[in-house]
Amino acid sequence: MRYLGYTRVSTSTQDAKLQLDALVAAGVQKRDVFADVTSGTRTAIERPGMKKLLEYADEGDTVVVWRIDRLGRSLIDVLNTVNLLRERGIMVRSLSDGIDPETSTGRLMLNMLATLAEYERELIVERVNAGLVAARQNGTRFGRPRSDPKAIAAKLDVVADARKKGKTAEEAAHLVGWSRATLYRHQQAHSAQAHAG
Repeated sequence: MRYLGYTRVSTSTQDAKLQLDALVAAGVQKRDVFADVTSGTRTAIERPGMKKLLEYADEGDTVVVWRIDRLGRSLIDVLNTVNLLRERGIMVRSLSDGIDPETSTGRLMLNMLATLAEYERELIVERVNAGLVAARQNGTRFGRPRSDPKAIAAKLDVVADARKKGKTAEEAAHLVGWSRATLYRHQQAHSAQAHAG
């Protein structure tokens, strides 16, 4: 079983020395510390240092961090990272937060984190849904913009003419800036309208 360290700072002007010193004091070898200097916009598994750590870590190892928030940019990201490590049999220990899965208190803290992350997910969904409702009430339309039926009919005429001259459906569709799937969709809609009218 190895202790592997992970440090993260947001900018190159910040110093990871405080984190590194704490990890070394906790028994992590300097050669086993993986580091990232990155802003909070990237999820943990998108960071180069975390990727290397995940490749290097084996079942039974313990990843040690100075604070649990070093593992992610948000509570959800932190929990996703912790779950990813635990699924692979890798323990997570946070020095400042008292999170140590070897102890009952540490396991309680991880479970509380999971509960809070689920709560955060639900809040995000509620906010997104409320925003969509408000936007619809203010007249915002979602989805593909409506096409001008005359423009579609004209393009279908061009496609039909090209097909008569031996072009494939894909070649004819590209003449009017469509994919083959878009061409078929417009042909079906046009045919349905013709039968309905």
